[in-house]
Amino acid sequence: MTEIRDAATVVLLRDSVDGLQAWLLTRVKQMVFAAGMSVFPGGRVDAADAELPFASGAAAMVAARFGCEERQARALLGAAVRETFEETGVLLSVPAADLSGARTDVEAGRVAFGDLLRANGLQVDAESLRPWARWITPPGETRRYDTHFFVAALPEGAEAQDVTTESSAASWLAPAEALEQAQRGVRGLLPPTIATLAALQPFGTVAQVLAAADSRPLEAISPDIRIEGDRIIAELPGGETIELPRALFS
Repeated sequence: MTEIRDAATVVLLRDSVDGLQAWLLTRVKQMVFAAGMSVFPGGRVDAADAELPFASGAAAMVAARFGCEERQARALLGAAVRETFEETGVLLSVPAADLSGARTDVEAGRVAFGDLLRANGLQVDAESLRPWARWITPPGETRRYDTHFFVAALPEGAEAQDVTTESSAASWLAPAEALEQAQRGVRGLLPPTIATLAALQPFGTVAQVLAAADSRPLEAISPDIRIEGDRIIAELPGGETIELPRALFS
């Protein structure tokens, strides 16, 4: 049986002259999991993520929302902030800081993320991350994750960068634009990404998304995947389906 590992994903958002936009990166073809897919920044939880510097009680809200212990909540928040930094150079910390020059060393493991934060007197900005959804990889995949999705605003003055070795491209996109590209078969999106982008479409600003996050249902979703002709169908709890062209997974 494939082990299900904890993971965290951050839907990094910004307001633009064209409306709400999310940062999407396309994973390189060599990746074992979700190769070639466009995803939000994120990755699996490491043991050290729970030991990052936090303000006292900072993880309590996340623990209550996801129904987990505070230590697990700290690990999820820590992984979310670390992965966002590794994959975009954006640091979600208090106080705010630009340490993007150290991003390569953290990604390569030459500098521990916790050491970097402590050396600069920083803590994980737990308040900036709002729980949004929870998805569990369905059975049959070689790797399975219990992924906790957060939404967060791009900090003022920060710039997301296409820098990680795990992506071949990255950019800001309006949710509707990314979904339209997926429908045309030019952008691969997994069911959680499609569902998240679709849920973001009604919102015009980052502030509206953050306000809505507090009332989002957070029951774990594990889609039932089946093949029908040239399509892959992901059926969600309640009977809702997401149709994906087979070509997106080839």
